[in-house]
Amino acid sequence: MSEIIDLGQGISLIDACYISEDVAAVYLLREGNQVAIIETGTAHSVIDIEKLLITQNLDFSHVKYIITTHVHLDHAGGAGSLMQRCENASLVVHPRGARHLIDPSKLIAGTIAVYGEEKFVRLYGEIVPVDEMRVIEASDGFEVDLSGRKLKFLDTPGHARHHFCVWDQNSGSMFTGDTFGLSYRDFDTPGQVFIFPTTTPVQFDPDEMIKSIDRIMDYQPQRIMLTHFGAISPSIAVVNELKSGVKMMTDLAIAYHDKEDAQMLIEELMMENLLVSLAARGIENLEAARKKLANDVNLNTQGLIFWQKRLNQS
Repeated sequence: MSEIIDLGQGISLIDACYISEDVAAVYLLREGNQVAIIETGTAHSVIDIEKLLITQNLDFSHVKYIITTHVHLDHAGGAGSLMQRCENASLVVHPRGARHLIDPSKLIAGTIAVYGEEKFVRLYGEIVPVDEMRVIEASDGFEVDLSGRKLKFLDTPGHARHHFCVWDQNSGSMFTGDTFGLSYRDFDTPGQVFIFPTTTPVQFDPDEMIKSIDRIMDYQPQRIMLTHFGAISPSIAVVNELKSGVKMMTDLAIAYHDKEDAQMLIEELMMENLLVSLAARGIENLEAARKKLANDVNLNTQGLIFWQKRLNQS
């Protein structure tokens, strides 16, 4: 079973075991005997979610809400499988994403096109449709009640147009999906958190991402609950680094998107920038860091090139 991290105030984290350890998180919020699960991981994550519930003397019947910040499959791939097991639960999803979990055929086809069928099955397992009657579409400002604990949904585009963040006022925690970037605990150093944006295809919008980061910070969260990966404190330095990362990556896209070897050039320059930043804060094993970041850098580059092509076609 994945390690359980007790974050206090009724919040627990388990590793979704997506690609490798400490890459994608699933959060469980408990208030009394009611549970909300934020992010589902993949179909492979369901068994560990059940084990987490058992450690709290609960089972699937106690789950009231299953919440996906957006419908990318590392966040929502397990939604259908989990809903089958959680018979009392409703699925809460962004209005722009709901149809893709009710009928996931386009999600499946698009992901297979990127990874191939064999890797798709290995990463995500079976993608199960969700009954439309059990879906709640959470527009901006929508709230749900978990035994008196209010969860508020904020429309936060930038990474994707079908993305919301979840505000838990009780704990001062914001669950940010991919809007607030990526930060891996392997790269923590004393007093410093390494963070960078995720610009994956196909709806990256840097202006909207900056607006969404600012909107998150308007709530003065004590903790940012990242899907990739874990809880961080959103200091001014963290916010500035995240915004600087958006500029660095968009500058690379503008400069190189139309080159014949654009993917390779942008990947190399992005990786170099990230590794220089890690070295400056004392991370020594840069080869391990390179391996950890390789998938993110590849997907970020694809998203940046797609963004520029879309702009130039409009």
